[in-house]
Amino acid sequence: MTAPLRDIKVLDFSTLLPGPMATLFLAEAGAEVIKVERPGRGEEMRSYLPKWGADSANFNLLNRGKKSIAVDLKDPEQLALLRPLVETADLIVEQFRPGVMQRLGLGYQDVLAINSDIIFCSITGYGQDGPKSKKAGHDLNYIGDSGMLGLSCGTVETPVIPPALIADIAGGTYPAVLNILLALRERDKTGAPSHIDISMSDNLFPFLYWAMGEGQVSDKWPGNGDALVTGGSCRYRLYATADGKFVAAAPIETKFWLAFTKAIRLPEALCDDSLDMTATTRAIEQIISEKPAAEWEPIFDRADCCCTIVKTVNEAMQDTHFQSRGVFSKRISNDQGSELTALPTPISQQFTNQASAASAPVLGADNDLLGEDKAPELTEEERR
Repeated sequence: MTAPLRDIKVLDFSTLLPGPMATLFLAEAGAEVIKVERPGRGEEMRSYLPKWGADSANFNLLNRGKKSIAVDLKDPEQLALLRPLVETADLIVEQFRPGVMQRLGLGYQDVLAINSDIIFCSITGYGQDGPKSKKAGHDLNYIGDSGMLGLSCGTVETPVIPPALIADIAGGTYPAVLNILLALRERDKTGAPSHIDISMSDNLFPFLYWAMGEGQVSDKWPGNGDALVTGGSCRYRLYATADGKFVAAAPIETKFWLAFTKAIRLPEALCDDSLDMTATTRAIEQIISEKPAAEWEPIFDRADCCCTIVKTVNEAMQDTHFQSRGVFSKRISNDQGSELTALPTPISQQFTNQASAASAPVLGADNDLLGEDKAPELTEEERR
């Protein structure tokens, strides 16, 4: 089986990260994704730094394999040009605040009136309704509001910002794709349309299953960095090596803990961490700090005790394991002929027929989809 979404047409009104990554996944599975962008500058991420050719590296990574039309949605004449595409679309993805698509005449009910089996996916920070639905926010706000950030945000002196945009991707992109596929399945069975309400903040709570369970049952709610998986145990911590790198130590289970303590030669009196965890932790810190990462890595490889050396992104991309699995095998090119490693997606190779990744579209490159005699003309400067 290849490209199971090859007969699905997507109109993508989303920008930046959650929606564009979701439609990237759909495009990887064969969907025809048509980005609807504003004339002149296109979507905001085109202008981000670092630039890679005419557009940003981020834009190129997130929008490969898509088409682009440039339409002024506030111009009634240009907006009317979208109607034939709306009539034939299977899916619309939008990421405006609630009410914006309605004001443009492109709300779910507006679209439903001309396309009775449309699937309409709205991605927002707080959902389509509720007291916070129209409140401005970004990833940091959503993970803060959900309680996730409070579980591991460092100290007052050194607050820690998570290294990934968790709400955008885990709370937005993945739930959007999941529910879109469910809606397509439902439509196949019943012909029913759908309006999917994706709230990035709502969708963070599945990641907090352990904290919710522990707190409700014991009435002892996990705090900042004091739980098993947030730094409250010597069995799940980062330990600094002699050369300033880190060991990611996760020997939680007894068999791994025993292998770990043996590998680092922890004094027997400290191996039972239930007696004095602080003393055990300090002893491990001291032992790990006495050797560089390059010496610890083979020791932990032999011990097979859930301990590894923390890698940089560059090191991870060169890792022979990921290389052997073809994670970084696809390449994209820009308007200057340069190449980059394409962003990997979770779409299994069996569901994509792309041996190599297509590149991101030039702004308005596919305006002929609006009708060759009617499409807004873009100057070369506007396309760039």
